Amino acid sequence: MNAPFNKNANNAATHPAFLSVWEIEAYYGESYIVQNVSFNIHEGEILALLGRNGAGKTSTLRTIARMGDPQLKHGEIWLDHKPLHKMKSFEASQAGIALVPEDRSIIPGLTVEENLQLAQIAPPIGWSLDRIYDLFPRLGERRKQEGVTLSGGEQQMLAIARALARDIKVLLLDEPYEGLAPVIVQEIAKTLNLIRDQGITTVIVEQNAVAALKLADRAVILDTGTVVYDGSAQEVLEDEALRAQYLAI
Repeated sequence: MNAPFNKNANNAATHPAFLSVWEIEAYYGESYIVQNVSFNIHEGEILALLGRNGAGKTSTLRTIARMGDPQLKHGEIWLDHKPLHKMKSFEASQAGIALVPEDRSIIPGLTVEENLQLAQIAPPIGWSLDRIYDLFPRLGERRKQEGVTLSGGEQQMLAIARALARDIKVLLLDEPYEGLAPVIVQEIAKTLNLIRDQGITTVIVEQNAVAALKLADRAVILDTGTVVYDGSAQEVLEDEALRAQYLAI
């Protein structure tokens, strides 16, 4: 298992990774869901955060995004030398964190373009609408269509595009492939590779572990809220015993 950053470090300058998660513990009520989780991500990297249902993957994403639920009890989260663990969710967003939740959270009653414009009401503003439509031509074609009436794949594209409408550094994706046909999964994976080419760091939580591993540079596997593997995504693809033990595939 790869070592996290120096546990004795007490200032941001000593944290080498772009996004560092160090010994975080988070809980709902009295139940600890995330237990002593540590990993590093380098700028522009895609990390697959994997594990069985209930392993703590979504809770880890929400803790990084400082959503407030689950509550962070212990540990530190650093983004480009900034202490996310001391921030509220809106401050983490301003620092460059964008969470695309499993339900995509498309706003009813608003068109595709209005959903994107709403994301740009306050700074920091990210990609222009023209640039977004270049990456997602179908959204450009449907810019006047109500967002919630799009297909599942198009809604996922809109959710990712809305994140890019902000000036983000890290994209957190929770189950982006859920319910999508394989051809749409491939299309979104291609888009995520293009986003990586723009220097954006991505963490993907996905039950379709094989698809996530094929996309990712590295993988972190959680089991009952703790890290049991941190290493190459390709190694997980090639290690049948590891996949069977922790991913049931």
